[in-house]
Amino acid sequence: MRHRVAHRKLGRVTEHRIAMLRNQTMDLIRHERIETTVARAKELRPFVERIISVAKRSLNAEAGSARAVTARRIVAQDIADKAIVQKLFTTIAPRYVERPGGYTRLLRLGHRRGDAAELAEVELLGSEYDPNAVETTEKAAAEKPKKKTVGGRIREAIGGRKKDDQDSGVKARAARPVKGAAKKVTTPRKAGGA
Repeated sequence: MRHRVAHRKLGRVTEHRIAMLRNQTMDLIRHERIETTVARAKELRPFVERIISVAKRSLNAEAGSARAVTARRIVAQDIADKAIVQKLFTTIAPRYVERPGGYTRLLRLGHRRGDAAELAEVELLGSEYDPNAVETTEKAAAEKPKKKTVGGRIREAIGGRKKDDQDSGVKARAARPVKGAAKKVTTPRKAGGA
């Protein structure tokens, strides 16, 4: 019976499980969305929401008060990166001042191809992530002119073929027979082992 057993073990010992949750929390705060399995996502949600709630406590307190310092120390127990703690206290916690809880959203994505594990995406509510913006940056990166290779720069410097010359050269090369294509094997393959 599993009466009063609260959390999933996720196939890990306690130390490993806690370390994994801390790492995923740091990634979620850094990127504001991560992709993981559904079981891990369900374990991650209360972990992250507790940390955000603690960070919200410092907002009403004065800058150097004991309440603000205590909140930062409690959060620093789980988040080792100071830049992520800074982002949590300056941008993420103020975003949820009016919200009493439920700072994350879990979106199911389907099954992973390798092991058919059910995948989910965990994101912070109100994150500025736009999937269309990622596509436009990829298109912009693809439209950049290709870098010239060392050989191309040398050929240009010594007055070798230019781009328009290369196009005609490709056609001329295609007309030539490929080396070794005219050879034909005359002996048949042996059937069987040795």
